[in-house]
Amino acid sequence: MACLLPALAVMALAGCTAPAIPDLKPSVPTTWRNAPASAVPARPDLRDWWQAFDDPALNAVVGRALKGNLTLAGAAERVKAARLLDRHAHDDYLPSLRAATNDVINPDTTASYFIVGFDAMWELPLFGAWQSSARIAQGDLDANEADLQGARVTLIAEVVRRWIDLRSAQQQERILDEILAANREKLHLLEVRERLHLTSPDEVADAQADCAQAEAALADPRQAINASAQQLAALLGQPEPDPQWLQAGAQPRLGHWQLDAVPADLLRTQPQIARAEADVLSALGELGISRADIYPHIGIGTSLQWSVNIAHNHRSRTGEGIFSLGPVIDMPLFDWGQRVARAHAKDHQLKAAVYAYRQAVLQGVADTETALGDLHQSRQREMALGQAVQALDSATASARKRQQLGLASKLQVQDQRIREQQARQSLVAARAARDLAYVALYKALGGAPLPAADADHARTPDAHARSMPTKAAR
Repeated sequence: MACLLPALAVMALAGCTAPAIPDLKPSVPTTWRNAPASAVPARPDLRDWWQAFDDPALNAVVGRALKGNLTLAGAAERVKAARLLDRHAHDDYLPSLRAATNDVINPDTTASYFIVGFDAMWELPLFGAWQSSARIAQGDLDANEADLQGARVTLIAEVVRRWIDLRSAQQQERILDEILAANREKLHLLEVRERLHLTSPDEVADAQADCAQAEAALADPRQAINASAQQLAALLGQPEPDPQWLQAGAQPRLGHWQLDAVPADLLRTQPQIARAEADVLSALGELGISRADIYPHIGIGTSLQWSVNIAHNHRSRTGEGIFSLGPVIDMPLFDWGQRVARAHAKDHQLKAAVYAYRQAVLQGVADTETALGDLHQSRQREMALGQAVQALDSATASARKRQQLGLASKLQVQDQRIREQQARQSLVAARAARDLAYVALYKALGGAPLPAADADHARTPDAHARSMPTKAAR
């Protein structure tokens, strides 16, 4: 046993020879250029951001999706598989034991032996192999956890988007029905005026075309309603949409609540960046293993063989055993150049992973800035169209009042009614655009709930490697 102590000491020091963690240092802004100024910056809620719509039905749909989505369930199973493998990352460097039996017959057939053997082998994880194997397993686990969180982010964003599309399309259908009814009333009035020779047939033909176009326009929201409801069902893991979804409901309203400011460190929560960090960690581990393969593989081997003479021409059976213990060295000779080339290739792959990480950070910044700009512009458009609707609503009320006083005709009222409904249609589209910009912002920030089991999961195989993402994101 004393001969094992030097080997154990070497193994304890070998972890220090693993490749150093690269210095990522991504370029991250301290403030957002497109974020509106605010006296008191708001801290965004990445866990329950969709509740800002104050829509209980939407909240219920999101909750059901998180429980029933099949893609999310598959990603969760892959995380469980990676966690199981992570717990056994060092098993290749534990002592192994093999038992075998054999029979041997002397050439002169004077004796026959039954042999039972036990072989044990313990390869020492030298030259950083121990830490590198842990990094590979941890990188795979981190990558699967990032994919799981990315699936959550995408799922919630898609559910909210489909819900916004569904409710907005239902409002569009209602408004287009109003426009169609107004056009039909206008056509009726013009036909009466034509019979009284108070208008030309051309005006009647134009009114008929307007009715046909208004009726044709109804196809778009109806198609959107059907598609959105069906996609919602697929996201929830069910074959058919709920009947209540197809009943017209109010359009989600974000109101005046919105994200006023975003600290730059929120980019750490973005799954794409977490995935890129995991790829760097895996590439770092693979580089360490490839470098360790350049040097001899050193281990300790032992063998115990026991034989029994079972020849029939012997009245008695005799057994003999032999034991051996010694070092085992596997030294690369003719393939040493290939191993060196493989190590250099892994070094280039690590650099590529670092570049990919930095690009993921830049893309995250770009996506967030774009979403912030879209959210601001869509809010301005919504406000302007809201003022237009209010003005046209007042104009329609005035036209009805003038009609009651005999100062305006029903035809003028219908024209004004059509203009008002068209403005409301544009307002519905503007609200949907603002809501979708809000969804895009939180998807860019990686907004999604993290189950307690994942949040509390300890990651201990490589403390230095686990500190890398935090340092890199600063």
